[in-house]
Formats: sequence, structure tokens, C-alpha cells
Amino acid sequence: MFTSEKGVVEEWLSEFKTLPETSLPNYATNLKDKSSLVSSLYKVIQEPQSELLEPVCHQLFEFYRSGEEQLLRFTLQFLPELIWCYLAVSASRNVHSSGCIEALLLGVYNLEIVDKQGHSKVLSFTIPSLSKPSVYHEPSSIGSMALTESALSQHGLSKVVYSGPHPQREMLTAQNRFEVLTFLLLCYNAALTYMPSVSLQSLCQICSRICVCGYPRQHVRKYKGINSRVPVSSGFMVQMLTGIYFAFYNGEWDLAQKALDDIIYRAQLELYPEPLLVANAIQASLPHGAMKSSKEGTRCIQVEITPTSSRISRNAVTSMSIRGHRWKRHEQPDNNNDTTELGILVIPEISVTNVAGERTGNGEKGRTLGEIDAQHIQGVQETATDPRTESKGLPEIRRQKSVRKMMEDGISSPGRVQF
Repeated sequence: MFTSEKGVVEEWLSEFKTLPETSLPNYATNLKDKSSLVSSLYKVIQEPQSELLEPVCHQLFEFYRSGEEQLLRFTLQFLPELIWCYLAVSASRNVHSSGCIEALLLGVYNLEIVDKQGHSKVLSFTIPSLSKPSVYHEPSSIGSMALTESALSQHGLSKVVYSGPHPQREMLTAQNRFEVLTFLLLCYNAALTYMPSVSLQSLCQICSRICVCGYPRQHVRKYKGINSRVPVSSGFMVQMLTGIYFAFYNGEWDLAQKALDDIIYRAQLELYPEPLLVANAIQASLPHGAMKSSKEGTRCIQVEITPTSSRISRNAVTSMSIRGHRWKRHEQPDNNNDTTELGILVIPEISVTNVAGERTGNGEKGRTLGEIDAQHIQGVQETATDPRTESKGLPEIRRQKSVRKMMEDGISSPGRVQF
């Protein structure tokens, strides 16, 4: 570390101690523009044996508990580098040289798990439903969704995942280490939009180092320093992927791509399903070419929104289409209607008054018809192909022929026919 950089850090340490409380907001606003100070602080954190490391960690903790949002975010930008330094020292089993870093991480953790009144926080997250549109997807692009009974019973219900309450920690051990570090990365990811580019670069670099140290890929990446493996948990890797996904679309494409490949490499070795699922989903959603995103202005994840379209296909079976199909079946073709009407027209009609529209009796079916009448009925039966037409035409023909037979025989039936 150069003398000039050391002087910048020492000036920063002494300036905050003499700063009045009324000038704190202006001081916090101007602090983020001091790039030389930020780079000098990174070098102090990267040197565990530096004499400035302990006062720097103490001042960063004072920033975090001051309640000023700008000072809180200033401390958060160093969180990935602080986590890496702690894990590297823990892997080398030199725990005594990371005492101030461990105290800073524990202090940030204990402040985040409680609210301003000192009560434990319970974080909640609502899992989005694929049936409802969001900035990430459109239901129409997924395809037709069958409205099954189980889907209808769950319609409108949302699943909420809760995290917490988290217990207070006085020291980091092998059992609670990644529980604390995973929660700290969760807090860092919640403020990703406020993190500068140097912090995103640090995040991608430490993710690669954590995943490949102690493995053959370390020689490919040419990482120097520790050669022992750094243990990681599945939840910790998922939180790393969250930050990397944001870095992809905010000017750090190359570093994020390298970090994503290293996380997939480590997740395959550890057989962790959750990081593999998230990492493969991110990799499948990436565009083919590198994104040229500006490092200035508003930071966000860029997604493509598919145009909205009707979710009901034109060929979908609905109640209207079923009703129309039923009507179509009962309609007669034009040719059959013509022949049926011709067959009915040749029947001679007799003007008879006061004839009741009763169905022909069973006794009349046994009467012998003339040869011409039988041929005529047979022609009508061959012409009328619709069963409904046959059942409607034959009783009418028989009724007319029975009336003609009664007139020829001179039999009068006062109960049925009156002349």
C-alpha cells in the first residue's frame, strides 16, 4: 500500500470523528464521489495484516449504525470483499487475523435482523404465479393452461415464503457461518441498484475465487493466494447467483459470465440442485451476444416482454362451438331436401275437414295397400334418408291412404271423419 493511499485513509478516519451531526447528510452525499478513497479502502481490506484494517472496520460499522442511508450503502459496497477475506482466512486456519472483519460482519448481521424498535424481523416473499403476467413473462407465451379442478381450486391463492426470525449471534462458528453470510448477501442483493461498478466487479471476482480455489480450475484461472478449498453452502451460492445475474445486464458481462461458469463448475462437484437449477436457468435466458449496457444511469435487469394475445385458440372447443356443431349435424344437405320435398309433393291430397291429428292406429298398419301406393311409399322411403324425415312422413301417408280407402268402401266413421 502506497503512502498516498494510506494518507487518504487516515484523513478519512480523522474527518468523520470531528464531523458534527448536522453535517452528516451532506458528508454522506459527497462520500460516494470519492473514488480514490474507495480504491484505498479496498486495498486495506485485502491486506489482513494492515494496521489500518481494525480502525477501518470500526468506522464502517459506525457508518452502518448511523441510520443514514447513504452511509449504510457505502458500507454495503465492501461486503463481498469482506466476506472473501473472512473465508480466505478461515480456510487457512488463521482465525486470529480476521477478528475485526468477523466483528464487522456480526455487527451488520445483528443490526439487520431487528427493526428500529429492537424486535426481530420476519422477511416475507410472495412467489409469483405463472398464470398472472409480470415483468419476466407473459402467460400467453407459456401456452394453453388447462383449467383443471385442482387449478381452479388454487386460483387466486398466492404462496408466501417467510424468512426469520433470525437469532442473535455473538461469534461465527462452522455451524452458523454460512447462515450469517447468506443473510448478509441477501441484504447486499436488496441494495444492488445502489452499488457502484467496482462493487459488482468485486462480487464477480470473489464468486469465482470461492468456487475454484483448491480445485484444478484454479490453475486455469491463474488465481494466486490460498490453495485450500473454501466450503460453501447451497443457499450461499444461490445468493451469489442473484448478484451475478444483475451484473450481467449492468456493464459487467465478461466477469459475470466467468463467475457463472465457475459456480456451475462448483455446483456440479458439490451436487447442489438449487444452484444448478438457478444457474442453468440464467444461462438459458442469456442472449447470444454480450449486452452493451451503460454503466451510468438507472440500473435494472433488462427483459423482453412478449406481445399480449388472446389466450383462447381459434380452434379451441367451447360451448358455442359444440352448440354450433350440434345444429350443423341436424341440418339436411340441399340435395336431400329437394328430393324429399319432391317425394312428398306427388302424394295426392284430399280435402277433408275436421280431421283430428291423431297418430295412425295399430289396426290400420295391417291393412293391405294397393300396388301403386306400396311402390309410392317405397320410393319415398328410398328418397328420404334422414330418419327424422321418415318418422315424420310415413304416418302422414298412411293417414291419407286410409281415408281414401274408407271413401272407396263407403264406410263412414262418424267418430273420426265427418262429410
